[in-house]
This record gives sequence, C-alpha cells and structure tokens, in this order.
Amino acid sequence: MTRASAPGTTLPFTKGHGTRNDFVLLLDEDGDIDLTPEVVRFLADRRGGLGGDGVIRAVRSGNLPAGSAAEPDSWFMDYWNADGSTSEMCGNGARVFGAFLERETGADLSGGLDFMTRGGARRVTSAGDGTYAIGMGGYTVGTGDAPFDAEVQARGLDMARPALSVDVGNPHHVVALASLDELEALDLTVAPDVMPVPADGSNVEFVVALGERAVNAEARGLVRMRVHERGSGETQSCGTGACAVALAVKTWAGADAPAVWDVEVPGGVVTVRIFEDHTVLEGPAVLVAEGVVTLP
Repeated sequence: MTRASAPGTTLPFTKGHGTRNDFVLLLDEDGDIDLTPEVVRFLADRRGGLGGDGVIRAVRSGNLPAGSAAEPDSWFMDYWNADGSTSEMCGNGARVFGAFLERETGADLSGGLDFMTRGGARRVTSAGDGTYAIGMGGYTVGTGDAPFDAEVQARGLDMARPALSVDVGNPHHVVALASLDELEALDLTVAPDVMPVPADGSNVEFVVALGERAVNAEARGLVRMRVHERGSGETQSCGTGACAVALAVKTWAGADAPAVWDVEVPGGVVTVRIFEDHTVLEGPAVLVAEGVVTLP
C-alpha cells in the first residue's frame, strides 16, 4: 500500500480547472493513497506545493469508507478543500472529474456517467467541445416562506445584509447586492460572518442581477457573483454556488422568472438549469498539466 503521507513518496497528478476553479486530481482506483489533511494542504499550497482550490481523488466507492453505501465498483469523487477538510460536493470539480475520468480511464461520458460524492449520487455528461453537464441533485431553498432567513456581514459592506439559505448538497447563503460597484468593493480575503451561525459552516455568495436575455431563442436570466467558499476562501468560480445563486434569484424574482440562468463568475460563465426537483450545471472543464510530485 502506498503511504501518501510518508516523506519522499511520489504521486502522479493532474491539474485542471473549471472556470478557473482549480484542482489537483489523483487517480487512486484501489484506494491505496493514504490521503491526509496534511497531504492535501501541501498539494493545494500555491507556493510550496502544486496549488489549487481543492484536491480530487478518483477512487472506487468500495475502497473508501465514505462510499460504503454505494455500489462498490462505482466511481467516488473524494473532494477535499484546500485547508484539508472534506466537502460534500463541488460542481466545477465534478466537471473536471468527468474530464479526468475520460482521459485516464477511457470512460464514455456522451450518455452520462453516474458517480458518488459525500453529497449523494451525481451524473456527468459530456456535451463535446470541452463542455460538461452535471446533474446536481435535489435542493432546498430557505427555511420557510420568507425571502430571507439570515444575515451576512462582509468586509466592504456598510452593514449586515439579508441572506437566503440554499442547500444543494452543501450549504450556501446568498446575498443580493444593488450594484456591480458594491460587488467589486467586497474584500473576501476574510470569511463573511453569517447569522445565525451555520453548524457546518457555509459558502457565501454575493450576487447582482443583470436582467434577462435570449440565447438561441431560449429565455435566460443573467447574474454576476463572487463567492467565499468554506475551507478555500474566495475562488474564481463555484459550481454549487452558481446553482444556489440561480435558485435564490429565481425565488426572489417570482414564478415568471426564467428557469435557465447564466452566471458570470470571475473565471468565466456557467449555466444553471432549474427543474422542479434538481438543477443541472453546464460549463467547461480543462486539464492543463500532469506530472509527478514528491511529498516533503
């Protein structure tokens, strides 16, 4: 068995990103790598390691305790935040995970491939041209009928702002801002404060609505967002966060609002399709490098 925490151990890796939300990817089908928080922090370190918002291990579900309830031969996306904590799910990471499996295992994603996460089962489908769609599972919006159920204080805002909680397999709080100037003025080097304090932490998104547009005769809403991810800080994109934002803005806009939303993030644009019981996230995935890293 490979002991990944042992000094001098070498690990093959791939580096990839989805709208500049970047990850270190490891293929570990048999679960041989002893992936520890210390190893994850090293791999994700942008100066002392490889650099990334997170680390993704591709492992068969039967070879990981977190996958014990799944079909043993199914793939499991073992996702770790940059700080060495695990997370339920990562939407951008799931697209990159799909591209990684395509290249490393020859998996055919044209008809969709089911895989497991700590947030439940997901499906990734290749749409061609480096674009992938992720079925993001079920969601809950808010804790009642009110348009807001929390408050968020962030550096750069003059006062605490109302927020709406959204769960898409992991927890989010979405804050609507009045202008792009407010969005740009945020300092997300410090984690926003959420009240009441979420028991398991939360990703916090700040969003500005930019109206609607037609794409190939399809009505779409358009928003721009920034995000502070628990365990990673501000990232260039957040797939689950884009879904949370689309759900929140559609809730605020009412029944006639579009069911499809283009979400501008610092790293590009992703599209969220909202259905009655799930969302689908569409966007690019790019594999940019591969090599071997020696653990210190």
